[in-house]
Amino acid sequence: MNNSPIIRFTSGEGTDHQGRRIDEIRAWDDGRLEAVHDYIQWLFPLPEASGFNPYAPVLTPEDIVTIRDDPTLRDQVRGSFARLLRFYGYGWERGAVIETDASRRRAWVTPGNHNFLRISRILRSLSLLGLREEAAAFLAVLERLAGGEAGRTIGTLSLHHWRAAVRAT
Repeated sequence: MNNSPIIRFTSGEGTDHQGRRIDEIRAWDDGRLEAVHDYIQWLFPLPEASGFNPYAPVLTPEDIVTIRDDPTLRDQVRGSFARLLRFYGYGWERGAVIETDASRRRAWVTPGNHNFLRISRILRSLSLLGLREEAAAFLAVLERLAGGEAGRTIGTLSLHHWRAAVRAT
């Protein structure tokens, strides 16, 4: 089996560079998820080195195949996605993203918010790791959000990045 840091972390058997396990991070409250910036790269890895977290591992082609082929690992990624959805004020229910807490949205839909970059990472990672349905459902919600009053804040550049992230292969 692939014994990479990403696979060990995602499986729950390993830790990130700070010694934290996946379940520990997913149990954090929203304030901690907002304030800490070096976990998102572990929950949603990408094939490029992070410009924000030099300790984050890089997703390899072998990691991608391992996660795509292993339902348990995909469920772990889906669990991280569900937690971040709650952070953004949404939930995952029967294959759809639903709004659960509009006040959470007001916390991150602000000009220049770093969560726009986090969302790009989440969407691309989900798409690469075999969870394209989840990525597309989240993108649909984001597009509706941007099509309304929040569109002035989100802007076309963020939408462009989010759409490109979902098309990632």
